[in-house]
Amino acid sequence: MLSTLPSISSFEAARLLQNSDKLIKTVPEVKSVFGKVGRAESTTDPAPMSMIETVIKLKPQSEWRESMDINKIIKELDEKVRFPGVANLWVFPIRSRIDMLSTGVKSPIGIKISGTNLEEIDKVATQIQDISKKVDGVTSALAEKLVGGRYIDIDIKREQISRYGMNIDDVQLFVSLAIGGEIVGQSVEGVARYPINIRYAQSYRNSVETLKRLSILTPMGEQITLGDIADIKITSGTPMLKSENARPASWVYIDARGRDMVSVVEDLKTLIGKEIKSAGVTISYTGQFELLQRANQKLKLMIPFTFAIIFVLLYITFKRFGEALLIIFTIPFALIGSFWFLYLQGYNFSVATGTGFIALAGLAAEFGVVMLIYLRQAIDNHPRLSNIKEMDEKDLDEALHCTVLRVRPKAMTVTVVIAGLLPILLGHGAGSEVMSAIAAPMIGGMITAPLLSMFIIPAAYKFLKRAENYRKNLK
Repeated sequence: MLSTLPSISSFEAARLLQNSDKLIKTVPEVKSVFGKVGRAESTTDPAPMSMIETVIKLKPQSEWRESMDINKIIKELDEKVRFPGVANLWVFPIRSRIDMLSTGVKSPIGIKISGTNLEEIDKVATQIQDISKKVDGVTSALAEKLVGGRYIDIDIKREQISRYGMNIDDVQLFVSLAIGGEIVGQSVEGVARYPINIRYAQSYRNSVETLKRLSILTPMGEQITLGDIADIKITSGTPMLKSENARPASWVYIDARGRDMVSVVEDLKTLIGKEIKSAGVTISYTGQFELLQRANQKLKLMIPFTFAIIFVLLYITFKRFGEALLIIFTIPFALIGSFWFLYLQGYNFSVATGTGFIALAGLAAEFGVVMLIYLRQAIDNHPRLSNIKEMDEKDLDEALHCTVLRVRPKAMTVTVVIAGLLPILLGHGAGSEVMSAIAAPMIGGMITAPLLSMFIIPAAYKFLKRAENYRKNLK
């Protein structure tokens, strides 16, 4: 999605579209390119001439160059498609529409500037555009222009038209028909229908001077020109007005890659807050990071609830507060492998990885439950530990050393889990990014969780039994 200045002409927009499509097609992984400029006669897609949308269809992944992935393709495309005054936004079509509907902006990050003075809003938006490019991770930034549009103003001279027996409606009717045209019929070609529009030829209306020379026949039969009865000039104005909370607003579209959205927005807020000092202008932030922030707020509630539910289930299982607490305290240590695996794979924290952490907490608790039940059985079945008040240290160690019999079942469980998750982690196709992010924490946790249950839990359980025997001796 290329975005440029609002004053671009239809001819220049078409030329820009053709040139960008040619450059995109030079990338070997691109199968086809189809670009669109302007908008259809629909109120649901009010795309201005300055927004160019290009749909890129890639070849099957088996035909890509070695070691190429979607991020490398986007980076190569972004380096090729570079034009002065044009910002590139590389987004997936369906996700782009969802973002537009949910956040109102077409880029991952949007900065809204609202106020009462259009010139001041436009000035602040331009400053934010320049500042945003300094932030690490920002690949492009483009501010919408509230001023800069070009209009042809036809100021009718009332005294002049009255001399020729004309009124305002007569002149406006001529302008609308001669320049804008009127649909007088329809051409039918098979199933297609094309409107027939009659107006002056392009050569008669392609400049201010030619417009002034347009011939008008007055009611009295005189032949005059449009320049005789009107002042014609090109003026600057607003290409498109947007409002938020009943105030004019402008948007700065920011595309960021290689960093998580929240940290990019935090850096933007810090830098913009230091350098932008303008009274009467309100700056707010929106985009995909808003969805992540809302999800983080829910995760802050869901994660404690998850641990609380696990603790309740453990207490119901063991009927002992200390043993349930032991497993709960070991779960965070089981997540160490997840953090390292995400770091090595280059994943940022997201809703998907948060979901993977919640699922891993359940698996880690399951490992702890299996080990703890076996430890209890080993102690209960030991001939010298079942009916004595004070446990012998050597007998306790002997019972706990029986946990080595759990190595094979643990290894089998870990192997089955990893074998089931690896295809999800390494898979490609629609939705694979989300599924891979869910599987990554679980695979990393499968490395540390069983080690924790086999080494840490027996040692911690030994201290727990020591404390229990010490309390019995005091009684």
